[in-house]
Amino acid sequence: MSTILSYKIHTVTPYINWIYFFHAWGFQPRYAAIANIHGCDACRAMWLASFPVEERNKASEAMQLFKEANRMLDVLDRDYEVRTIFKLCKANSDGDNLVIEKAENQFMVFPLLRQQTPKKDGSPFLCLSDFIRPLSSGIPDTLGAFASSIDADMEGLYEQDPYKHLLVQTLSDRLAEAATEKMHEYVRKEAWGYAKDENLGMADLLVEKYQGIRPAVGYPSLPDQSVNFLLDELLDMKQIGISLTENGAMYPHASVCGLMFAHPVSEYFSVGKIGEDQLEDYARRRRRSIEEMRKFLAANLQ
Repeated sequence: MSTILSYKIHTVTPYINWIYFFHAWGFQPRYAAIANIHGCDACRAMWLASFPVEERNKASEAMQLFKEANRMLDVLDRDYEVRTIFKLCKANSDGDNLVIEKAENQFMVFPLLRQQTPKKDGSPFLCLSDFIRPLSSGIPDTLGAFASSIDADMEGLYEQDPYKHLLVQTLSDRLAEAATEKMHEYVRKEAWGYAKDENLGMADLLVEKYQGIRPAVGYPSLPDQSVNFLLDELLDMKQIGISLTENGAMYPHASVCGLMFAHPVSEYFSVGKIGEDQLEDYARRRRRSIEEMRKFLAANLQ
């Protein structure tokens, strides 16, 4: 059974990774440090003074943007929430596939891609299935699936005010990710409970110093957008207001979904370029035509 969590915006704001917010507005990562500065005038003045003279105007712009972003978060907090849904499933790996128990004694196959480009250091070619106990062991493992999204009504706010509309859009992307971060912390420490003693500060959380990984669809290790349909089959994402286009894109646009792995040596990686042989094999496992999969994996084809 899936679990749904609804968060007031002020409860996920501490989990926002401001580096990506500022990047969306054309600011380099160093300007995102304003989010870590105490709000008093003296602290802001010291922060501004830490920049070379020629960069202070840009830093001042970042400070103003951060101030306006927080005002907008306060406004959004009055009427809107961010929702997440997750499910913990029995699962095993079978080669490059995951075999997932989606309901009692009902199984689905979730095909994955494996690295194929030769490596100079001789390290293994990774696939996400490597981080799940193999089916041949006879012992079930656990896999998490998740999705998060903003309230769809937020997408239409301030359409007559381009600046505020863009501000809401860029904040919405961060709020969906922040809710996912908060949910994942709860899953690790309580729902799944494999890291009950985890005690990380926000800075360590945001650089993922915890055990396990949470690759989202579109990440380099999970590049095929069409697997959103498989995740929807697992989660029934319409329960939190997410719908899929015929190409698997999510609406609202500020939505994210993916998988959760607990293996202590699980790591993020890029599948990179794959050959025609793997494309054909993957299409067969996905039960889709080669040409359809070629469209979804264009960036990964040699």
